[in-house]
Amino acid sequence: MITVDEALRHVFALAGPMPSETVPLADAAGRVLLTTATARRDQPPFPASAMDGYAVRNGDVHPGASLTVIGEASAGHRFDGTVREGQAVRIFTGAPVPNGTDRIVIQEDVTRNGTQITIGETLDPSLYVRPLGGDFKEGTELPAPRRLRAVDLALLAAMNVPEVSVARRPVVALIATGDELVMPGEVPSPDQIIASNSFGLKAMCEAEGAEVRLLPIARDNAASLRTGFGLAADADLIVTIGGASVGDHDLVAPVAGSLGMERSFYRIAMRPGKPLMAGRLAGAAMLGLPGNPVSSMVCGKIFVLPLIQAMLGLGAHPAPRLSAPLAVDVAANGSREHYMRATLGSKGLIPFDRQDSSLLSVLGAADALLVRPPGDGPRKAGDMAAYIPL
Repeated sequence: MITVDEALRHVFALAGPMPSETVPLADAAGRVLLTTATARRDQPPFPASAMDGYAVRNGDVHPGASLTVIGEASAGHRFDGTVREGQAVRIFTGAPVPNGTDRIVIQEDVTRNGTQITIGETLDPSLYVRPLGGDFKEGTELPAPRRLRAVDLALLAAMNVPEVSVARRPVVALIATGDELVMPGEVPSPDQIIASNSFGLKAMCEAEGAEVRLLPIARDNAASLRTGFGLAADADLIVTIGGASVGDHDLVAPVAGSLGMERSFYRIAMRPGKPLMAGRLAGAAMLGLPGNPVSSMVCGKIFVLPLIQAMLGLGAHPAPRLSAPLAVDVAANGSREHYMRATLGSKGLIPFDRQDSSLLSVLGAADALLVRPPGDGPRKAGDMAAYIPL
């Protein structure tokens, strides 16, 4: 068995970054920007009013002053003249500030009678003028690589960037294996269970930015597995679920080997998830996950998602770990790195009593994986511990 860190190094070596493609800004949410984007204009592109009120010369502003209103400016419609001493322009938020003015007196601070306004006794001291380029200047950069969030898309739109260069979504083929599996909604025999792992992994991978193909269940025979691998031939990453151990019915390794798989490693010193296999098959990266639901999902978090992130150009990094105090005492750990389902409350981390790798309900109730290093001794409540958020 190899360590989790060693396994991750091998996993990252299985696939390189995806090529780029250009997509419209409207289709870029969640995609990974590969080429730095550059603003094509200043924002705002003119001095703009920050409030509704009157554009005036700051030198004319004092309590009791009377000014003549000579026009109006609104968003999208500037006042074309020049404001002279003793004059004002009615203005609305977002409108260009007229020539000759350098202050907006908010409408609450004046009284108006026809074309005359009178400045009140109490004045808001702010000028309420947004300077040209006060948000960003032409040539300002949004650096790559980065996953594009909603605020990034709004910024790019304001920069007048209509399309962006992003990483192509890696195609992930999921192949659940086993005679015991049927799809949700089907009627299982007394000896069968419902396939669940593939749906959880599909959601995880899609949330990370992959294009996922959920292939038909491969039965426990070589012909069915070969068919599954054939359907996955054009994928960037093949993920099998189950059948990767060494039992009589665990055929993933021998069938993949017969098809030319270059195996990188098999078995990791971790719990859950020891029987994990990795390699390359027909130009694609391949990960063979264990069949137990929790093992499959934990390995997806620890290995599959970091690999997808690396393929998207975000760098080869393990799942981020944080630290928090233990809220309870925990016993000594064994020889494998243990990812314990836990909750994180106000007093710290509390691992569940039941850690069996078949218990999806416990994983569903967890919001953290408490990471116990190999051979870690007993720990007391209050000791700091590493965890991975779920």
